[in-house]
Amino acid sequence: MRFLHIADIHLGCRRYNLEERARDFFRAWYDVIERHAVPSGPDFVLIAGDLFHVRRVDPLTMNQAIAGLRLLKEAGIPVLAIEGNHDQCDALSGSSWLRSLSQWGFLKLLEPQRGEDGQMRIVAWDDEACCGSYIDIAGARIFGSNWYGMSTNAALPRLAEAIKPFISERRFNILMLHTDVEGQTNRPIPALSFARLNELKAIIDYVALGHTHRRFEFDNWAFNPGSLEACTVDEYQEERGFYLVEVDDGKGITARHIRDYVQRPIRRVWIDVSGSSGPERVRTQVLDKIQREISSSPEDGELKPIVEVTLRGRLGFRSSRLEIATLRDLIQEMTGALHVIVRNLTVPVEYQVGDSIDPSVPRHERERRILEDLIARDARYRDRAPAIAAMIMETKRLALAEAAPETIADFIAQQLEAPTEEEQRCEAHSEDDAKLRV
Repeated sequence: MRFLHIADIHLGCRRYNLEERARDFFRAWYDVIERHAVPSGPDFVLIAGDLFHVRRVDPLTMNQAIAGLRLLKEAGIPVLAIEGNHDQCDALSGSSWLRSLSQWGFLKLLEPQRGEDGQMRIVAWDDEACCGSYIDIAGARIFGSNWYGMSTNAALPRLAEAIKPFISERRFNILMLHTDVEGQTNRPIPALSFARLNELKAIIDYVALGHTHRRFEFDNWAFNPGSLEACTVDEYQEERGFYLVEVDDGKGITARHIRDYVQRPIRRVWIDVSGSSGPERVRTQVLDKIQREISSSPEDGELKPIVEVTLRGRLGFRSSRLEIATLRDLIQEMTGALHVIVRNLTVPVEYQVGDSIDPSVPRHERERRILEDLIARDARYRDRAPAIAAMIMETKRLALAEAAPETIADFIAQQLEAPTEEEQRCEAHSEDDAKLRV
């Protein structure tokens, strides 16, 4: 048995508002199918979530999805998919474009069904209804799942318990799951614990993961291929691609991670401009380094790169004199890049704060002091600097905890409406004067 395991295709992703970037995601998707899926003749293809980048799919993006799916259909290769967080069904209507593609026969969307009692139900794939929770193909039994988000740790035991009666001893049991796993993401959000994931080993032979945009795997059993294309510049150095998996009769797994398909090149350059005498010197430093490290003419057939230049260090002059837009144009002209990003992380002379803070002071306390210092430089907010700094710190905490936007907005509104210490003192004096008059 042989199958492809793909995830996080993100068709329709128009990063930097560039239509060419949307075509990059299509190129990667189509090239994988045309160059690897159809010629190798796998028994099926797994899409472990996020075929699309957004729920509302425009006609061009839908055409791109169907172009690849039609190639697979014409080659007689079944496609099994689950919804990810980017393409999940609408909560009100219960509809999604993946469900439409399933109804049209381009893929089979596998997901647990919901009974009238609200309980999770696992049902076999029904060709007439074009829905189901699992399907048997070429010696494999493939189960789908939903996107559970922050409740994955609570939902997974229920899913495993529902699946257990349908596990086939005679077949190779696969579960598709779209989730982060602890230790495999840099984002400070709850993820599926490895211990909870490991509980599936008793019933599942292969876990086809998606969601995290870089490759990782556990014990030759759970596999995450990463996204096909880099959704952000920060992902450029992550290993990503797809798996071509072969399973022998003894259920031995050989999963080969493949990256050989068209991808947009990304070039990143970091430049420390500390001590530069002025903006002209910074410009010279940047262009000299670009000329040394980035080719000015892409090779034949190579896509134009995306170039990101990050400036860091301490400036001896005001940051407004850097003329970032002019610098960006010069870099674009020199490299012929599709898109140039210039990130200014320098500390200008007017904002050099925190130098006197002991490095042993905890990070959150350093952040608070630096925020107070910056806020106090504006006479309008000087008296409320500690309160505003505390509000910003709490707002950051709420955002990292993925609190609802309404909750964060309400918190900020309450803090802004709270009276200052001076207003409280004035109010207290007014009350005392009133008492004296009485």
